Amino acid sequence: MKKYSISAFFPVYNDAGTVELMAEKLDKVLKENSGDYEIIIVDDCSPDASGRIADNIAKKNPKVRVIHHQKNLGYGGALKTGFHSSKKDLVFYTDGDAQFDVYELPKLLPHIDNYDVVNGYKIKRADKLYRKIMGNIYNFTMHVLFSLKVRDVDCDFRLLHRYIFDNIRLESNSGLICTEMMKKIQDAGYTIKNIPVNHYPRVYGTSQFFRPRKIFAVLIGLINQWYELVLLKKLKRLLKW
Repeated sequence: MKKYSISAFFPVYNDAGTVELMAEKLDKVLKENSGDYEIIIVDDCSPDASGRIADNIAKKNPKVRVIHHQKNLGYGGALKTGFHSSKKDLVFYTDGDAQFDVYELPKLLPHIDNYDVVNGYKIKRADKLYRKIMGNIYNFTMHVLFSLKVRDVDCDFRLLHRYIFDNIRLESNSGLICTEMMKKIQDAGYTIKNIPVNHYPRVYGTSQFFRPRKIFAVLIGLINQWYELVLLKKLKRLLKW
């Protein structure tokens, strides 16, 4: 079996109940599938014990590295830190709430030699009905507005070649970073493979997204992102023509 060089990271914010589980499972699956790996935990200035637990894990396991934000930078900010801090050939990331099972990482690995990105998509979303409805609407909207070919832009279970980030620059600090990232990856001509993965109920904490203030901020951010990534490019092409 081929052994891969992998940086694996996950952001944490109010994830004290799942940090240790995530790190232990990642360490186990990477030992079996990687000859050279590191685990990065990005503490986005979490107000709970997530950062302290992560530090304790790193003291016991030299493969684990913790990066602490001095202030909360948002989900996008945490992902940017993870990508920029990764040192290995491949980068794998997922969320710190354990709604995805990192033991499914081996499902993605066989495809990474033939594609630039292997993107998971949820077989069945294990959330409350209103979140499923909102998730479907969000995904449909992203596909229409940004002409995305990726099956599930909202699925944070991705394996990528690190060289991608030598050529694309991510700017968003919100959850819209996933749309920005996949749009820029697609526009740059990188190849993408979609692989089904399981999605599990949250066992600790609650989602930070479904709050009026955050939803409004996302809508504003979405308009700006569409202007920059779609409309502005079309206008530039027309002007050149």
